[in-house]
Amino acid sequence: MPVMRTAMMNTLITIMAMIITATIMIIPRMTMGTIITITTTSIATTPTIVTATSMLMTTNEPVGAGDLAEREAAALYRLMTWLSPAFPVGGFSYSSGIEWAVEAGDITDIATLADWLDAMLSDGSGFCDATFLVQAYRAAEAGEDASLSDIAELAAAFVPSRERQLETTSQGRAFIDISRAAWDTDGLDAIVTACRTPLVYPVAVGVVAAAHGVPLAPTLHAFLHALVSNWISAASRLIPLGQTDSQRVLVKLEAAVAVTANRALNATLDDLGSATFRADLASLRHETQYTRLFRS
Repeated sequence: MPVMRTAMMNTLITIMAMIITATIMIIPRMTMGTIITITTTSIATTPTIVTATSMLMTTNEPVGAGDLAEREAAALYRLMTWLSPAFPVGGFSYSSGIEWAVEAGDITDIATLADWLDAMLSDGSGFCDATFLVQAYRAAEAGEDASLSDIAELAAAFVPSRERQLETTSQGRAFIDISRAAWDTDGLDAIVTACRTPLVYPVAVGVVAAAHGVPLAPTLHAFLHALVSNWISAASRLIPLGQTDSQRVLVKLEAAVAVTANRALNATLDDLGSATFRADLASLRHETQYTRLFRS
């Protein structure tokens, strides 16, 4: 009996060695991500079981070239450039009346700043600028020169003070000039000429995005994000705020940016209006403020 058991064990060991040898020969031919699992039970009762399990490995796999279409990548690249703080439209020079609001004590900390900017975004110049951008984009895209001219004229007349007029027209002119010089495209000159009036900043962004075929919705969201970021940047130097607190305010306004963008996408020129009289008053009083860091 012991001799028989020894012979059986030797046979099983030989079989196991053959299986392992075959497995080693197979491994180089398997695709990356295949895991070899060897489960061994009692040699005397059950032969060795060899299983090969295929597993999807994602850590080091290259991203497919089709994950972001070429057109989408180009649009994203241009939006990130045009609405970056580094794009030289001079936005850092303006505070949109926030400087006076800080001096008057209306804005003193994170909470009051977030409330002030939320109102400006939802019920003031933020919503109005977003609506003008949408309407200008659609008119330019459709080639409706007469409508685009009316929109540009109304947008220029809609700002509440001389300094705000200087702010938005200066940035609009700079945006158009730099776009022509570095990002020119067919049809842009004709669109700008059709406006027959200096373009305010949101209208300029709208017509340039339309001329380049950049989709409207991401253009609008990027514009509002840049607008809010510039307001927070001004406030951070005036209150002052640290970098982390500035980011906290930006987080608080994320939902308001999305809501304002959606409202503007569904609004018409008849929906334009402002309910931020205190902010408008701040932009007017800034003109005579004795000590100033900003131009508005």
